[in-house]
Amino acid sequence: MPSKYRLFLDESGDHGLGNVDPEFPVFVLCGVIMSDPSYEQVNAEMLTLKRKFWGDRKAILHSRDIRKCEKELQILFDEDIKKEFYAAINRLVTSSDYAIIASAINKEKHIKQYGKLASDVYEIALSFIIERSVFYLDDHPGGEKSLRITIERRGRKEDARLREHFQRLCSRGTGYVTPERIHAYQLDIEFISKSDDVNGLQLSDLIAYPIARYVLDPGRANPSFDVLEPKFYSKGGRHFGLKIFP
Repeated sequence: MPSKYRLFLDESGDHGLGNVDPEFPVFVLCGVIMSDPSYEQVNAEMLTLKRKFWGDRKAILHSRDIRKCEKELQILFDEDIKKEFYAAINRLVTSSDYAIIASAINKEKHIKQYGKLASDVYEIALSFIIERSVFYLDDHPGGEKSLRITIERRGRKEDARLREHFQRLCSRGTGYVTPERIHAYQLDIEFISKSDDVNGLQLSDLIAYPIARYVLDPGRANPSFDVLEPKFYSKGGRHFGLKIFP
């Protein structure tokens, strides 16, 4: 049986090029990749964290809700709970066995270089992430491997279009990865709703926003990104886990 890996993808920012928010002109597609056994551990630790703060109530962790203290995260208006919650999240993020593979598109630069009718930024970001995921699997010794990619559902048309792009990637490859290398890892893709409460997607969601803030202003203090930085996929001493384009 092949060694099974999981890649969970979530986003920060709007992927559209029509009206770019000058305060947040970036789109980040963030992936967390890990083996099946590692995901079982991540899932168990996430469930333990949720039970600690919400008991048996359903809680879906969403970066925006945490920042705004909305929905289930209204408990963070209590400063003591907030401090304890952030400490628990930081422990989970730093101790779990996974790697970050993310792609950031600066939309203003993208439009300036390629125009507003340029390729869909979500598709561009996905291409970069799949490419680097293949590199990641190449770096892990062992026999046959498979990769299941889980993406948060956006809409019927959007998901259908992205599935078509994924199939094109598999059949044509990328500039650095041949279709044969992609097929060797038996890539598969699925679309899951946020309401399905998939902890891998929630982990990716928590990580995406600090990456976006870093891309927008690398010189600004960003404690959340500092916590995440050691988790980026590295290769040959380089950060292969963050592709900024263009």
